[in-house]
Amino acid sequence: MRRFTILTVALSSTVAFLVGLLLAGQFSAPVVTSAPRVAPPAGTTTSTRRPAAVTVPGPASFADAAERINASVVNIDATSKGSGSRDAQRLIRRPDDTNRDYDAPSRGAGSGFIIDRNGYILTNYHVIDTADRITVTVADGRAFRAEVVGTDPAIDVALIKIAGAHDLPEAVLGNSDELRVGEWVCAIGNPLGYVHSVTVGVVSFIGRKLFDASLDDYIQTDAAINFGNSGGPLINARGEVIGINSAVSSRTSSIGFAIPINQAVSIVPQLKASGRVSRGYMGVLLTDVTAPLQRALGLEVARGALVQDVTGDSPADRAGLHVYDVIVDVEGTDISSNDDLIRNISARQPGSVAKVQLVRDGRRLTFPIRLTERPRADRVADGVEAMPRGGPRGPRPEVDAPETPLGLTVRELDRGFIGRLAIPAYVQGVIVTRVDPTGAAFSAQIRRGLVILEINRHPVRTVEDYQRIVGSAKAGDVLALLYYDPTNAQRAVLTVVVE
Repeated sequence: MRRFTILTVALSSTVAFLVGLLLAGQFSAPVVTSAPRVAPPAGTTTSTRRPAAVTVPGPASFADAAERINASVVNIDATSKGSGSRDAQRLIRRPDDTNRDYDAPSRGAGSGFIIDRNGYILTNYHVIDTADRITVTVADGRAFRAEVVGTDPAIDVALIKIAGAHDLPEAVLGNSDELRVGEWVCAIGNPLGYVHSVTVGVVSFIGRKLFDASLDDYIQTDAAINFGNSGGPLINARGEVIGINSAVSSRTSSIGFAIPINQAVSIVPQLKASGRVSRGYMGVLLTDVTAPLQRALGLEVARGALVQDVTGDSPADRAGLHVYDVIVDVEGTDISSNDDLIRNISARQPGSVAKVQLVRDGRRLTFPIRLTERPRADRVADGVEAMPRGGPRGPRPEVDAPETPLGLTVRELDRGFIGRLAIPAYVQGVIVTRVDPTGAAFSAQIRRGLVILEINRHPVRTVEDYQRIVGSAKAGDVLALLYYDPTNAQRAVLTVVVE
């Protein structure tokens, strides 16, 4: 009993002491708050250092941006009198699909967006192609007839206009040149008839080539683009239009492509003025100057656009440009790549003169070139066509050469090959008949049927020429092959590293 009394008194004293401390403010339990930590005064030290918290940003919210731009996004219904038109609701451009249906029903739907309060609308050319009647439905449900102002099939852009419209909500246009891979973007349109649908993704690639390697500059994105999205805007997180949704891959549903808005806007004045786009044309096939190409050809410059082929009777041919010339400047503007040159020349008017500076065999030369109109063709690489050179040549013996260090089997041309593959008589070289899938040439994408004309600028006229040049190469050497491709009637250059 005595022990219990002593224990009770001790506990009561302890509790009373603690309560007194609390009441006096001298003791407090630790409290976790959201207040920021205050740095200690200068000169003091702490025993431990904690790293500052890192904030990882999440996906951009497009709710406000989509709400603002939705009013300028329109639905386009394109109707044709007869069959043969494209059904834009079922059919969108597919760069890797050769089985496109051109006998679809005569009614299709796509998207577009208003760029001018008076009713000018940007969309895709393939949305309104062959249409006899175009109906535009704006966000508030009103429907209008629209007329085609101008089209540019080369980059798949069309400008249409609502007659008599005014005070329409304009989309804010951004700067697609500032776009970066990994940036969040949002596609808006009317896929499968579901109007004003919004999908979000990131920019996967910039400058993708799909249909025309000389003009294409597509933005690749994983934001879902479906049938009916064609012509709708691709916007950034600020709600600015940076692209026109245009194409999807036929092999997957997660890869879409948009035309950069800067490329589309640059042609709007021509579309308004004349209904079409005129582009300057030189008549050359180009490739970038790479380190392997510079090494193999002994080029004096590490940048520029290297001429692979020159079209017969073209501006470049008449001015005197040759294969292996490296164009480095146009009218004082540096040229770093073939895309730079194509954009520069295409932006000039036919009939104008462009002073082109190039490097040939270590010498800098300047050529004035009077540009002509860029040809309208399904297949064009800066308008290149085969240029006849030389005269006819006689038959060659049908003897295959053994495989070389490149993994190629070649044989000399004969009348059979020339006739069967429609190879012009001026083409002189050896034709590739077999490519070893484990060899260096296979990795360099050399294929059967190509005609090798030169190796490191040395002519290849016979199998013996080929064997002598390749046989003298050592492991690690880079060989530049100038070849003729019968499938597109063009010459081109590629490099192979000897293994």
